[in-house]
Amino acid sequence: MGIVAPASYFLRQDFDAGCDALRDLGYKVVFEESIFDRDLYFAGSAERRARELETMFVRSDVNAVLCARGGYGASYLLPLLDIQKLAANPKVFVGYSDITSLMMHFQDVAGIVTFHGPMVAKDFAKQDGVETGSWAAAMAAADPNFDFVGDSAMQVLVAGSAEGILYGGCLSMLVASLGTPYEIHTENTVLFIEDVATKPYQIDRMLLQLKLAGKFAGVRAIVFGEMLDCVQPGSQPYTLQEVIMRIVGDLGIPVVYGLRSGHVSRSNITLPLGVSTRLQAETSVNLTITESPTI
Repeated sequence: MGIVAPASYFLRQDFDAGCDALRDLGYKVVFEESIFDRDLYFAGSAERRARELETMFVRSDVNAVLCARGGYGASYLLPLLDIQKLAANPKVFVGYSDITSLMMHFQDVAGIVTFHGPMVAKDFAKQDGVETGSWAAAMAAADPNFDFVGDSAMQVLVAGSAEGILYGGCLSMLVASLGTPYEIHTENTVLFIEDVATKPYQIDRMLLQLKLAGKFAGVRAIVFGEMLDCVQPGSQPYTLQEVIMRIVGDLGIPVVYGLRSGHVSRSNITLPLGVSTRLQAETSVNLTITESPTI
């Protein structure tokens, strides 16, 4: 298990706790000493972070690459990476939050399947931070079937069924890609959207920007995450679900809310991105990965 820090620096005690948890699961953990570098709020220079990421993909003794944390700074790596080098050495690559920019680039340009899931100095560093079933399925390149029957956190906002390529990640990063050479490609996707500590009007603004940019055209379904702490401080006489439905309720596609992957309160679910997926949303939600995320 190769550990990288493509974005923000991290607290050493959290990193050590996460590495210990991985070792307890039976993984051999490897990382470069430069991972502890710090440049402002980054985990060292962009050049250091890019070379570290390329090195872990190329190393023959590394089968999976796991991010230490997100934060901010991964987008600096986009013009620095040799994407063909990564494509020639595909590995399990796991992260979320700011790492979304890398994951979408890997998928769009190189066709690399990535995994939206737990990180070392975040989820692995705390009790009940990782949903073990989906994590094990991802590490085995198996076909996970996410059936949320009886999960009260999952809500059907617009019923229906759809098939498409599972795609997406942190809403802030999806929007940040617009107008750049790394703009997201959302056609024929089951679009997964999540974020954290973002006020409802800011969610509204970003969803509207995606809509005005034509990024919902061709989307087959939308799956929202837990949207942790996305509330307006003080009295809020409306729900975030109502805010969301103002933007996407007229798209004529299934919309569900509450999939616990990324910024979550507990048990981070590992989602394979870049694979064929079937969503069935009626009285309950079933998300089936119909293509093996083979590495």
